[in-house]
Parts: sequence; C-alpha cells; structure tokens
Amino acid sequence: MPGLRPDHILETAIYADDLDAADGFYGGMLQLQEVMREDGRHVFYRCGNSMLLIFNPSATTAVSTGSTAAPAHGSFGQGHICFSAPGIELERYRERMESAGIPIEKEITWPNGARSIYVRDPAGNSVEFAEPKLWGLAAGSNTDAQ
Repeated sequence: MPGLRPDHILETAIYADDLDAADGFYGGMLQLQEVMREDGRHVFYRCGNSMLLIFNPSATTAVSTGSTAAPAHGSFGQGHICFSAPGIELERYRERMESAGIPIEKEITWPNGARSIYVRDPAGNSVEFAEPKLWGLAAGSNTDAQ
C-alpha cells in the first residue's frame, strides 16, 4: 500500500541467558529505566522513545499461554545493538566502559566522519555507541527519567 511505512523502531530485542548480568550492564552501567521483568524470562528497559527487550532465549522459544502471550520467538548467539551517542557523550561512554574494566573492542571513524565504539555485554552481544550522523540522523536528547 503506497505511503504506508513505519516511522521508527518501537522496540528491539537481544538475548541473554543471564538476565541478572544483563541488568547489571543495561540497568546499572547504562542506567536504562527498567519497565518490566519476569524472572528467568525477560527484562525490558525504556531507552528514549524506544524499548530494549532482553529475553532469555531458552524461555522464549517455548510457547507461552495467556491473553497477552506473544508467539514463541528467540535467538541463540550474539546479537547487536547500537545506542546513539552524540559528540562528547561518545567520549564519556568510552571512559565509563574503560573505568569499569570493559574493553573497547573496536573504534571506527566512518567515511562520513561519524565515530563508533564497540564493547561486549555480559552475554557477548555487540554493543555499539555511535554518533547519530552515522545514518544521517539528528542528535536526540535522552528522555529517560533520571
């Protein structure tokens, strides 16, 4: 249907066997606001105007029941997520990771001048912090409650 196109990603999901370790990284290190948790199954965070869903893949590949149960889904192995980090914030994330003993896996300056840094979360997922101009986007403000 012409003209029907999503305007943004509402939620994205990554997978982690150890949700407590994931919470230490995303809820602790990155200070994302936890919205919902089901022990052993998932933990959900608000990130600006989007949601980050972290599922235990062993729990979500099974069919669940109830009126709000989503279809079975899940993935095993490492995934990727990229957080917007304009200008000076990129440097602050680098400092935060290094001071916590989390090694910077890779740094890239892209052909358009945008910079990215990559680390791994406790589950081995690739976590990127990139300047929004990487994709030609304007820098947004963090609307998470502090």
